Amino acid sequence: MTARRTLRRGLAATVSALACVAALPADAGTWIPSWTASPEASWGAEFALPTSTPPLLDNQTLRQVVRLSLGGHRVRLQLSNEYGSEPLVIGAAQVALASAPGRGRVVTFGGQAGVIVPPGAPVLSDPVEFEVAPLASLAVSLYFPKPTSTQTFHWDGRQAASLAPGNQVAAAQLPPTPGLTARIFLSAIAVEADSPRGSVVVTGDSITDGNGATMDADTRWPDFLAARLAPQRIAVLNAGISGGRLLTDGMGPSALARFDRDVLMQPHVRSVIVLIGINDISWPGTAFDPQRRPPELAELIAGYRQLIASAHRRGVRVLGATLTPFEGALAGTPLADYFQPHKDALRRQLNAWIRDSGEFDAVIDFDALLRDPAQPSRLQPAFDSGDHLHPGDAGHRAMADAVPLRALLRRP
Repeated sequence: MTARRTLRRGLAATVSALACVAALPADAGTWIPSWTASPEASWGAEFALPTSTPPLLDNQTLRQVVRLSLGGHRVRLQLSNEYGSEPLVIGAAQVALASAPGRGRVVTFGGQAGVIVPPGAPVLSDPVEFEVAPLASLAVSLYFPKPTSTQTFHWDGRQAASLAPGNQVAAAQLPPTPGLTARIFLSAIAVEADSPRGSVVVTGDSITDGNGATMDADTRWPDFLAARLAPQRIAVLNAGISGGRLLTDGMGPSALARFDRDVLMQPHVRSVIVLIGINDISWPGTAFDPQRRPPELAELIAGYRQLIASAHRRGVRVLGATLTPFEGALAGTPLADYFQPHKDALRRQLNAWIRDSGEFDAVIDFDALLRDPAQPSRLQPAFDSGDHLHPGDAGHRAMADAVPLRALLRRP
């Protein structure tokens, strides 16, 4: 990544954070993010995985479905052009309940039907009068009137999206587009809620992003956690990025690079759960990163310590989660060497530090929860999605149920 692009990314993150703070005032704590998807830069054909996203949108409508955590009386959208090299032009936008997409509300930007978003910047919509319940699913429709490169997206949306010709933001039905499951440009939805008590952010990799969970079913472990916390008026924000790493960029920026943007700059954040590091350990030597050496334990610990220090400086509580077993992971794929005994040894060493160092405010032992008692380096079959790396729906539910709410909500 060039120095110019790195600088632009940092400036974009700062602009995004300031825009959110300005738009979501702390007085009475009424405006609060209810859903997020961390932006990533799209990649080229040289990478091992396809983006599964059209490279260009032109005179087309994109409809995306998201599930909120908290409900409220008004909503507003945030779109991101963080990695774009050209202005992002939105011609029209609507938001509706996913169960009734044809009865939506017009979304405006500064009173106008459309908006032009500069490269590297986000944009917030005007507030939309729209009563939504906790855990409601919304359909967000965006019209792109001119050729628009999809350089900013979130790869693993776990939700079917629809792409249709022309301006169809008000259409009653748009059929899902096969293979289109990414989040494109849509990065957050905020709600104006009655006396919300803050938010919890979960940051991590594909296990947090939901890989292995059933498509279109909202069965990621942060989704189950959101259901537990909604009655307490606490939002849960999923800041996972599939393929994400703690120390280095890859499929999205590293956790260290995006921690301020995706976690600490979220309004009213109380706590963060950190579950990341397995890709730092296992990517080196695979088709994902053939030339990189595995990190030392001390490097991983130093990265965790930076996250903890940054969070505590903002008064945010940090819960560390142990890394889950992965023997047999991705067998029969080009990444069959993802698991190696020396990699598992490093995972166990890191888990021992997470458990015993006392540096986190609390620890969630997902390793002990999900491992097979008869073969601790493997996931329990009941919790395995089938690829021996990612939990299935039962595993995600068990993870959410294991989060200690009292430890999560206590101040550091």
